[in-house]
Order: sequence, then structure tokens, then C-alpha cells
Amino acid sequence: CKKMPTLFYAFGMRFFFYSNEHNLIHVHVRNADGEAKFSVEALRCIDNKGLKKKDLRLAKTLIEENKELILKAWHAHFSK
Repeated sequence: CKKMPTLFYAFGMRFFFYSNEHNLIHVHVRNADGEAKFSVEALRCIDNKGLKKKDLRLAKTLIEENKELILKAWHAHFSK
């Protein structure tokens, strides 16, 4: 079973990461339409399975606004 620590919710989207992923720092975004994966440091969408363009833009903005929170959570989780 994969643990999926939730970072935050916004506008019907859940921002999280999977505990068993240790590659580049990234965050997953899921809403009713699907899920996308964004790299955090070089902010860009690296995978999308169903999110609409407007939701991808909004997710990217929210990731940028919450970058410090995401990086802090990533390092805290994966340094265990």
C-alpha cells in the first residue's frame, strides 16, 4: 500500500506525493477529472492524465505559491 501524504487542498484539487517516490522533487495533483505530476524546482507539468488546461494552469500557480511548503514537506518526509 502506497502512503500518500497530502500537502494541501485548494479549488477541489488535492496536492500530494507518494511515499515510495524519491526521484526529482515533484508533487501530484488530483481532482475529479484526473491526476497530473509537476516537478517543483523546475516548475513544469511532467505527466497529465485527465486534468483540463485551466486546472493545470491553476495547479502550477498554486505550486509556485506553496513551493516552500512543498519543499519543506518533501525534505521532512524523505529524510526519515
